Amino acid sequence: MNHRPALFARRTSALRLAASAAVLAFACLALPATAFDLQAHRGGRGLRPENTLAAFENALRLGVDTLEMDAAITADGVVVVSHDPALNPAITRDAEGRWLRDRPLIRSLTLAELQTYRLGRIDPANAYARSFPNQIAQDNERIPTLAEVFARVASLGAEHVRFDIETKVFPDHPEWTLDPETFTRKLLDVIRAAGMTRRVMIQSFDWRTLALVQQLEPGMDTVYLSSRANLDTGGLWTLGLQAGAFASTGQMVKAAGGTIWAPTFTTLGEADLKAAQQLGLKVVPWTVNEPRDIERLLGWGVDGLISDYPDRVRAAMQSRGMALPAPWVPR
Repeated sequence: MNHRPALFARRTSALRLAASAAVLAFACLALPATAFDLQAHRGGRGLRPENTLAAFENALRLGVDTLEMDAAITADGVVVVSHDPALNPAITRDAEGRWLRDRPLIRSLTLAELQTYRLGRIDPANAYARSFPNQIAQDNERIPTLAEVFARVASLGAEHVRFDIETKVFPDHPEWTLDPETFTRKLLDVIRAAGMTRRVMIQSFDWRTLALVQQLEPGMDTVYLSSRANLDTGGLWTLGLQAGAFASTGQMVKAAGGTIWAPTFTTLGEADLKAAQQLGLKVVPWTVNEPRDIERLLGWGVDGLISDYPDRVRAAMQSRGMALPAPWVPR
């Protein structure tokens, strides 16, 4: 029997497969190094209680690229996840379930003391509740440690998800937190211990902490937050750089050594976006919640969005045929 035709067919098939693989590899190389970044702001506080394990897990189930959160440090030096340097009465109850009336600083409480307080819902009598009427309560949540967040995400097997962690340091109120260097070093220690240095980006309005991260962990991404409040302070928040000395905020971020700029979306114009991208910056505005604003910014070509409603951003991305981050599926 003559086996040459069959052998030729197998070789041809193999060559076609190799060619297809080469084309695919070339196409992958041609893609941008990083795709659009969908970030769940405070874990997606429009949907679940902010900065809680319940919020982060819900965001993973929806499918996001990045969990955005905030860091504070307790009296005994533990890095925890909290937007405010003090307990917020709008979302915090004591061990007996009573809404707080005061605002103790987190730096004045040990971790054990901090975890006697309860999160999980917004005080319905507080005006803040009207901002997120569809948030689903999750009673008995606590302020998590950053290590707990890392451990939960790892236990769920969500290996593709990144973390955008804001340093809550205030140059106009240094008494509220540890000093920038001590704060930054403690934060980096937790990130390193969890093996997350390549999956974390550090963001801040106080650009001193970003300069420290670049010095202490040069491979880690840093994100330069901006708003009118931190730009119009004579350089107090921006490493001494003054907005009036630059033609644009993008140029200011570039001069500070930044590669990612996260402006408040209400201050961003399309021309600002394009100019910043021409400087080599990625632009990821915050906090973008309304569908019309989401659509406009996607149309402009932003590099990502930080939103309290990652489900709304996903819907807009899907309608545009954009690639969606994979949801986490329980095993």
